[in-house]
Amino acid sequence: MEEDDDVDDGTVNDCTLQTEGAWNADGKGPSIWDDYTHNYPDQVKDGSNADDSVESYRLFDSDLKILKDLGVDHYRFSIAWPRIFPNGSVHLRNQKGIDYYNDVIDKLLANGIEPVVTMFHWELPVEIQKFGGFTNSLIIEQFLDYAEELFKLFGDRVKTWLTINEPKELCKALYGSGVSPPSINAPGVGDYLCLTNILKSHGATYRMYREKFYEKQRGRIGLPSNINFLYSKANNTDEVARAMDFEFGVVGHPVLSKSGDFPPHVLKEIEQKSLAEGRKRSRLPSLGKYWSSVIKGSSDFLALNYYTAWQIEPLTGQVDEDSMMIDERDTNFATSMFENCPRAESVWLHFVPQGLEDLLKYIRDTYDNVEVKILENGWSDTGGNDDYMRIEYHRNHLQAVVNAINDGCNVTSYAPWSLMDSFEFTSGYTQKFGFYAVNMTSPNKERTPKKSAEFYKKVIKSKSVPYKF
Repeated sequence: MEEDDDVDDGTVNDCTLQTEGAWNADGKGPSIWDDYTHNYPDQVKDGSNADDSVESYRLFDSDLKILKDLGVDHYRFSIAWPRIFPNGSVHLRNQKGIDYYNDVIDKLLANGIEPVVTMFHWELPVEIQKFGGFTNSLIIEQFLDYAEELFKLFGDRVKTWLTINEPKELCKALYGSGVSPPSINAPGVGDYLCLTNILKSHGATYRMYREKFYEKQRGRIGLPSNINFLYSKANNTDEVARAMDFEFGVVGHPVLSKSGDFPPHVLKEIEQKSLAEGRKRSRLPSLGKYWSSVIKGSSDFLALNYYTAWQIEPLTGQVDEDSMMIDERDTNFATSMFENCPRAESVWLHFVPQGLEDLLKYIRDTYDNVEVKILENGWSDTGGNDDYMRIEYHRNHLQAVVNAINDGCNVTSYAPWSLMDSFEFTSGYTQKFGFYAVNMTSPNKERTPKKSAEFYKKVIKSKSVPYKF
């Protein structure tokens, strides 16, 4: 295995919703996840919520200690929109929330750790969802106002910004399948409205930053996208290309291609299906000349979340009309997991490191070898500090990154998910992704390093992928 000193692998992640706790402390407003877990605890696997979680809001100094112990030089975290603007509007500020994030940023920098900040990781203020959330085009100006305040408040110190985490997954879960709050089940309609408005929100934010803030702040902005690599069971490269248009192209093509719009194949397929359904227009229309010009090129790098890969084969037979957004109804492909690969505690997560290498090569070849920052990559289990499978997962995926770099891929960063075990949305606390275990029954929520923390610490220090650990 070869070292690559150009890759920043001293980075790690956490999500505010999953770690902060203090759900109504110090003036914070409710998010849609707060309401959902309080009103429908049966929708969370263990009936839990993130009211306290691992209490990073109260115990950030403990988080800082383990960040320093790991030796990271970057830390990615998210800002909770309703903690600083309780009802979503920038006209109502919560100074205690602002003070908290200022404190986090300042302490990170004082300890030689660069903050990498996600503006929105699914914590939508309840008041904004009342107007339709991301299915209402009003969200564009609401998010733009929110983002502008973040640049004003923190942009003098934050130099890497991420706008909206995993647009496709967010839209599917919230407005397609309805498995997450606000539980809108409108596949192929609600999720496409959401996705379109997210792309517009992101593009408008990027343009506003370049116009108003870039000259003084010199920051960089990305749109974090979760991408599974898709393999054709028939080893058909055309099938892979068409399927990847739906898997990633619906997010990546408008931002990274020269067209600034959804892939032509995707627009054509959905328009034909929409008309066949008796509709007067497509469920996913073109973004149009103006918005394409805003969205095209609106990212300084590709922010990539990768966990696993899937297999595809041409769809035969009747399609389930309740299927989700980027799915069989619109893609004409059936998807399945690899049966011979180890599976994590998360049913969707299989051990396919080759998928990461092949995905990076796909990005290289499809999107002009854009700079890639890998921001999430992780393995779930049921807990325990002897987490050797997590070590094997990261070892193999890091090697996949090295292989891709050696084959010309422009990868500059790798960050595993996640720093600590925490609240995993509808899975509650039943799935563990962290390098550190948290004592959830203790008032001080002590953080204890697992074997994987020792492994990653060695990776950071040596800037190489060890054969053995």
